[in-house]
Amino acid sequence: MSIRPLLAIAIAGLASGLVLYLRDRVGPRDLVSPVASVVLFALVASMAPRVLSGGTYELVLFEVLPGVDFAFRVDALGMVFATISSLLWIFASIYTIGYMHSLGEHAQTRFYICFAASLAAAIGGAFAANLFTLVIFYEVLSLVTYPLVYHHEDNEAWDGSRKYLVYLMGASKSALLAAIALTYHLAGTLDFVPGGLLAGVEAAPVLLTVVYFCYLFGFAKAALMPLHAWLPAAMVAPTPVSALLHAVAVVKMGVFCVLRVVFDVFGTGLMDALGLAIATAYLASFTILTASIYALTRDDLKARLAYSTVSQLSYIILGAVLFSPVAMVGGIIHIAAHAFSKITLFFCAGSIYCATGKRKISEMGGIGRQLPWTMAAFFVGSLGMIGVPPAGGFVSKWYLAWGSVEGGQFVFLVVLLVSSILNAAYFLPVSYIAFFGKEAEGESRVREIPLVTVPLVATGILSLLMGIFPGYFITLAEEVVR
Repeated sequence: MSIRPLLAIAIAGLASGLVLYLRDRVGPRDLVSPVASVVLFALVASMAPRVLSGGTYELVLFEVLPGVDFAFRVDALGMVFATISSLLWIFASIYTIGYMHSLGEHAQTRFYICFAASLAAAIGGAFAANLFTLVIFYEVLSLVTYPLVYHHEDNEAWDGSRKYLVYLMGASKSALLAAIALTYHLAGTLDFVPGGLLAGVEAAPVLLTVVYFCYLFGFAKAALMPLHAWLPAAMVAPTPVSALLHAVAVVKMGVFCVLRVVFDVFGTGLMDALGLAIATAYLASFTILTASIYALTRDDLKARLAYSTVSQLSYIILGAVLFSPVAMVGGIIHIAAHAFSKITLFFCAGSIYCATGKRKISEMGGIGRQLPWTMAAFFVGSLGMIGVPPAGGFVSKWYLAWGSVEGGQFVFLVVLLVSSILNAAYFLPVSYIAFFGKEAEGESRVREIPLVTVPLVATGILSLLMGIFPGYFITLAEEVVR
């Protein structure tokens, strides 16, 4: 038993409360999140040595039903999610201060409260020991991020936030609750079990298949098509929220939940026997390619990044269901590779908007000469998404491609190669236009904002460092699939 998992959640939760307490003192209020993020990351890092060596931290708070506890367990898969969430919160909190003040955004206290609460929910989900605890934090995350999506309080924000809530809460209230109820009925418990909670259960294959797809579509944050439309709609939110949604908390919670179902609820053996693995692989492949084509047609930079996220999330799911150990490692480490690169790209989109007010790629001719650090970081983040060495995305895509070959699944190798070409087709023109495009006549010169620029440069460097030194995440991933 260890209180560390609860402390990790409490740090972000207390930060949310402290922001409310200091709402009339702007300076101290703004410092709460950066300080709390550093403390949280230090606590998460302190648990890494034991987890890397195969150990866990466990804490049971109370029993809800026989076989159902409100409990936490820090294991290798949870540590992957918690590490990127706590580390990137440091840079996101600094970036947010610069972004919100430079644009004079309203309701900043509410924004900071919900921002910190969302990290508490993400950490709670990462350290959940069973389906009950996981779903509680999954739902809390949906609720506390809703005000962030609705932040601008205009008609566009209302439409986007309504779709966000309907997709995420509607899906989980129906399909997800049905799946959990059926799982408890079949197994008598909701605890995660290596090899699969349902692996030894005697039940009709049709029933188990229904339960699986209820989970798959119930965890709508994973953005598998056709349950993806909430993600582009949520781009009405301020850019720090977009970065939070796409890189740190919300979508990562979705794919994390799907991985929990694959590895710890069904298990690879049962998935394979029911034919669920290959069905999921084809669904993920369809999402990868279709979302990439959508991204290619979008002129709005945040919309292009949004569809890129829809595509990239399915790499993670594809790796998990190929059932080659190498591919599964690739899928897990792509959680981190995507996080570092995508948060950099969204930070850059926000920097461009803060400096120029521009959203459309076609209007960004020559801005790379005025915002060199921003666009250099954007180029680095793009390399990670495409999978060009030495960026982290190369490592995860290499493992995914290797695993496809190892498992004899050459059709998925083709999917990976085609999608990487599409990645290049919709990312590289942005950098080309920025550095070599013609500037519009009569526009005033702009400059980069330090509190906005420094975090995006730092996360760009992190995306490179992960590609050069991927050992930490590879070790955790290998521990998961062992």
